[in-house]
Amino acid sequence: MTRIGLISDTHGFLDEAVFKHFAECDEIWHAGDFGNIQLAETLASASGLHVKGVYGNIDGNDIRNIYPEELHFNCEKVNVYMKHIGGYPKRYAPGVKQKIITTGAKLFISGHSHILKIIYDEELKCLHINPGAAGKQGWHKMRTIVRFSIGGSDIKDCQVIELGKRG
Repeated sequence: MTRIGLISDTHGFLDEAVFKHFAECDEIWHAGDFGNIQLAETLASASGLHVKGVYGNIDGNDIRNIYPEELHFNCEKVNVYMKHIGGYPKRYAPGVKQKIITTGAKLFISGHSHILKIIYDEELKCLHINPGAAGKQGWHKMRTIVRFSIGGSDIKDCQVIELGKRG
């Protein structure tokens, strides 16, 4: 069983509560727009966990030199595809639907919209998760993160965590 803490759109702000909510996690996944390299380093060092992630549209070369634009990997028996600007079922960003099909992804992670979404794409047999935004910049009202588990080929125990109002 792998427990994942999923975060996105921090834009340089890291709420200390994240560490409490991710304390029982095995990995942290960041779906882009870290904001700066210090945030990425703090997320890894303060949690003691490996941080997988992709860069977002606001991230500079400090992040882009470490994190790719898109990431495809397996977590246990779940094929995962992650891209910051990815859209969601029925409204994927250009090329994303084809990438999900080609890679055979069963879990698609994105960020960018600052809108929390957890939607199963029946057509592609793929779960989409956007954890919303954990930072204070943007138009979202509530800062959110997501925590879930992967056991073999099962994605389960999904929890939405509200960190508080954006302002």
